[in-house]
Amino acid sequence: MNIGKEVLQLLKEEITEVEYKRYIKQLDYDLKNSTSDLAIFYAPNALISNWIKSKYTDKIAYLFEIKTGSKVTVQITLKNLLNRRKTKKIQKEIIPHSLLNPSHTFDNFMVGGSNQFAYAAVKSVCDKAGETYNPLFIYGGVGLGKTHLMQAAGNVFQNQGKIVIYTTSEQLLNDFIRHLRNQSMERFQKKYRQCDVLLIDDIQFLSGKDSIQEEFFHTFEALRNSGKQIILTADKHPKKIGGLEARLQSRFEWGLVADIQPPELETKIAIIEKKCEINKVKLSKDIINYIATVIESNVREIEGILSKLHAYSQLMHVDIDLAFTKNVLKDQIQEKQKDLTLDTITQFVAKNLNIKPSEIKSKGRSRNIVYARRIAIYLCRDLTQNTMPQLALYFGMKDHTAISHTLKKINSLMENDEDFNIKIKELTNKITSS
Repeated sequence: MNIGKEVLQLLKEEITEVEYKRYIKQLDYDLKNSTSDLAIFYAPNALISNWIKSKYTDKIAYLFEIKTGSKVTVQITLKNLLNRRKTKKIQKEIIPHSLLNPSHTFDNFMVGGSNQFAYAAVKSVCDKAGETYNPLFIYGGVGLGKTHLMQAAGNVFQNQGKIVIYTTSEQLLNDFIRHLRNQSMERFQKKYRQCDVLLIDDIQFLSGKDSIQEEFFHTFEALRNSGKQIILTADKHPKKIGGLEARLQSRFEWGLVADIQPPELETKIAIIEKKCEINKVKLSKDIINYIATVIESNVREIEGILSKLHAYSQLMHVDIDLAFTKNVLKDQIQEKQKDLTLDTITQFVAKNLNIKPSEIKSKGRSRNIVYARRIAIYLCRDLTQNTMPQLALYFGMKDHTAISHTLKKINSLMENDEDFNIKIKELTNKITSS
C-alpha cells in the first residue's frame, strides 16, 4: 500500500485541478525511506518544492494523520536526491532525521557583512571537525540562513563519509519521548552518541524541558569527549535562552558562538540574483531591487516570493514585470507597512541622519534639516496610506502643493543621483525591517 499516493489523492479533492496537475502531481512518495513519523516526497525542482512547502505541507500532514492516526513530519526534497540514492553505494546506516537538503551548499550561500563571521566559522569546522570550535553555536533571527549554513556543513561531512544526524529540537524531543515510552532509551542513546556529527536546529525549544535537557547533556558530553563535532542553532545567544540548565548554557559557549545579522541591501540583492539563477527565474534589475527594498530581512521569504511570482505568472499566463510584481506582492507589503506611523518614520530618519525629530517638523531651512525633511516626507508618502494634505498638516507645510513639490524634488534626485537613490532604499529597507 502506497499511503503517500492515497494522501495525495485525498488532497486532489480539496484543491483546483490546475494546482494539482501543475504541482501536487509532480511529487513522488519515498515509500522505502519514509517512516511512521516522517513522510518523504520528492519534487522535480526547487520552485515546485518551495511552492508546496509554503502552501500544503501542513495539509498533507493532516491528511496523513486522518489516514494513519499518527502525526508525521512532511519533508519535501529534490528528486536528484532520490537518483543519488539509487546510484550511490551507501556505506553507513542512514538515519531518517539525518536527511539533508542537497540544495543547501556553501556555493549558493551568499556571504555579506551580516553573516561573514558565521560563514567562516562553519567552513573552518568542516576542515577540522571536532578539533576547533566544538560546539559551534550559531544564532540569529528567523530566515537569515542558520539552517542553510548548518546543512551545508552537514552535506560536506556526509560527502566525507561521516555519519551525520541533522534534526530539529522538536524532532529530538519527539524521538526522546517515543523511546522513553517504549522503554528503549538504549537505542536512543546509541543513535545520537555514535554519530560523527550532530546538527540540531532551534535548540532554544528545549528550554524548560528538564528530562530531555538531562539526556542531551550526557549526549553532548559523550560526543565532545569522543572528538565528535556538534553544531547548534538558536534564535538568541545561549546566555539569553531562558529555562536552560546552567551547565548546558556554559557548554554551548565552550567552542565558538557566532551570530548572523539581517542582510544589508546589497547582500539581499545578491541573494535574490542567486536564487533566480538557481531556480531559473528571470527578473529585471528593477524588479530585483524592488523586492530587496520592500521585503523584511528574511532570506527565507525571498524563496516564497519567487515561488509566488512564478506560480502567478504560470497560472495567469503573463510575463513578470515591475507592475505585475507590485500587484502580486501588494497585500504582503501592506501587511508589513500597516503598523508604520508618521512619527515612527520621522523618528527613524532623524536618528539615522543625526538630527532631532522636532527639527524635521520645524521651519528650519539649514541644508541638513531640509535634506532630512525631504527624505522623511518621501518615506511617509511611500510607506503609509496618508494623503498629501495629511502630510502637509503633519509637517507644518502650507498645503499639499508643497508636499507635491518636495516629492518631485526627491524623485528627480533618485533618478539622477545613484548614491542618493541607494540611501533612500537603505532607509526604506531598515524601516520596514525594524
